[in-house]
Amino acid sequence: MDTIITTLNGVLWAPPVVYLILVLGLFFSLLTRFCQIRLIKETWYLLRDSHGSDAGVSPLQALWISVGSRVGTGNIAGVVTAIALGGPGAVFWMWVVAFIGAASAFMESTLAQIYKVNYGGQYRGGPAFYIEKGIGSKGFARLFAAAAIVALAILLPQIQSSTAAMAIDNAFDIEPVITGSIYTLVFAVVILGGVKRIARISQVVVPFMAFGYILVTLFMLVVNSESFPAVMRLIISSAFAVDSTFGGIVGAAIGWGVKRGIYSNEAGMGTAVHHAGAAEVSHPVKQGLIQAFSVYIDTLFVCTGTAFIILSTGMYNTFAADGSLLVNNLEGVEMGPAYAQAAIDTVFAGGGSAFIAVSLLFFTFTSVIAFFYIAETNLAFLIRGKGFTVGNLLLKAVIILCTFYGASITASEAWAIGDVGMGLIIWINFVAMVMLSKPVLIALKDYEQQRKRGIEPVFHPAKLGINNAEFWDNRLHVTSRCCGE
Repeated sequence: MDTIITTLNGVLWAPPVVYLILVLGLFFSLLTRFCQIRLIKETWYLLRDSHGSDAGVSPLQALWISVGSRVGTGNIAGVVTAIALGGPGAVFWMWVVAFIGAASAFMESTLAQIYKVNYGGQYRGGPAFYIEKGIGSKGFARLFAAAAIVALAILLPQIQSSTAAMAIDNAFDIEPVITGSIYTLVFAVVILGGVKRIARISQVVVPFMAFGYILVTLFMLVVNSESFPAVMRLIISSAFAVDSTFGGIVGAAIGWGVKRGIYSNEAGMGTAVHHAGAAEVSHPVKQGLIQAFSVYIDTLFVCTGTAFIILSTGMYNTFAADGSLLVNNLEGVEMGPAYAQAAIDTVFAGGGSAFIAVSLLFFTFTSVIAFFYIAETNLAFLIRGKGFTVGNLLLKAVIILCTFYGASITASEAWAIGDVGMGLIIWINFVAMVMLSKPVLIALKDYEQQRKRGIEPVFHPAKLGINNAEFWDNRLHVTSRCCGE
């Protein structure tokens, strides 16, 4: 099994593949004229919309659900592995992925809104839906849905529970099986409540955990402010093979920076877009811009905070390709959350382990909740009938068991399995986004024109030449009939 996982990762994350992800992100940025930066003021305006409906969550709730998915173990353990295997320069490439990846997030989230549907009184959207309706390929769509269920219900949850259990063990000396049991039990209770309960929990927990973590990292930066210029120089020089220590692993810096950056912010993966499709908005571009902003929250704030507290305190190790140590500041410490725990301990003596452990409990928990919602949405796509109830119960059982199992395996095993899951779905989604770039550009132009005229943008797909957007066509038909038009 280890050989199979290693082989799959070697194919799915080969260097040419990593560079292609960067090229495609830049391609989407150029297509949209860098809307993720150009329309940042508009995004702040949109974030004030907190109105939902019986069928859909509010744009703000959809943002926090997706942030709950994006902000997870990747923001701590993921940053650690990037620095450990790619050196400090990997942080720079995580920033690059965030800026250009925000355009990918805009593309996929706008598509999720354009081609969303109403199943059983709940809005559903995602790559499977826009592949089927936009490209017109049911087989291609089912391929993504099946891959997403395998990735989100079986492969990726194990990273979350493994990291949480390891951090709790480091901080409180509690056996992983105990942490895993309690963690899994609470998770089971939450997912039985449906998407509305998920939205309510995410809306409360995610801002609390994200802002709390950012405040602590900001305090750490103030305490270590004199090291800020040196850390910036180290990151930049390591990213471009200028630094003598890390010059030989610049390829690893790019590879691990891109891989862990995408894992953390999920831009282009086709996962967080499912939350975008569940939002109640008057125009698809609104949620596209909001979801692009969530990438910044994840990487530029949370991941950067983790990187700076680790690098400014020197609490990290970095490995060469042959497994030897280029930097050995933490003798005998396993790669993982222990790096961040040791870093915070330099300021809050004895408190770092507990703080990181509690943060990871929140981070990983909201992530695995979001994973279930994504898997459930793809199951709804595959099973459109009475069989969904039975299938949904089976899905819940599978993700609960895999979450529990994850707490009993090592971090390296969990990450290797999770990387396969991420690789299974990201390429299907990137192909779909390239093929469906035209509807997104039409919608973006329409939105900006309406805003320039001073009116609240409303989406009329038929007038724009966008076909198979039945949800919007039906809603416009009902609205015009109710208004006597």
